[in-house]
Amino acid sequence: MPLRTSSARWQGSLTDGSGTISTGKGGFTSNYSFKSRFEEGEGTNPEELIAAAHAGCFSMALSKALSDAGHTPNSVDTSATVHLDKTDAGFTVTRIDLDTTGDVPGIDAAEFTKFAEGAKANCPISRLLAPGAQITLTAKLA
Repeated sequence: MPLRTSSARWQGSLTDGSGTISTGKGGFTSNYSFKSRFEEGEGTNPEELIAAAHAGCFSMALSKALSDAGHTPNSVDTSATVHLDKTDAGFTVTRIDLDTTGDVPGIDAAEFTKFAEGAKANCPISRLLAPGAQITLTAKLA
């Protein structure tokens, strides 16, 4: 399997500095700052990137599971919300809420939810994050 890399550059102090984050193949570059991470400033932050990675991985895993079972989806749309909370250990990602909607012909809601739960448990990003963060799931058909 290929290795994946991203990079970040930070300049200045924590609260007054700023930086850029880039993916390895140049598909994404964004500014980030204290304000974009801990307030409502312009730019992205590490938690948004974790959310994007989790939503993307989960959507692909769910699509694969559905397709393998003969239910090829027209689409799987997923959002992930990362909760960054201050704990005794410091700021910690404590929970990630996945919210997915599938446009999947020939399947009922209960079966779709079963496949979604399987994808939540088995996508590589879920397996990485689950030991330290609670992962919730809301799954529905379009």
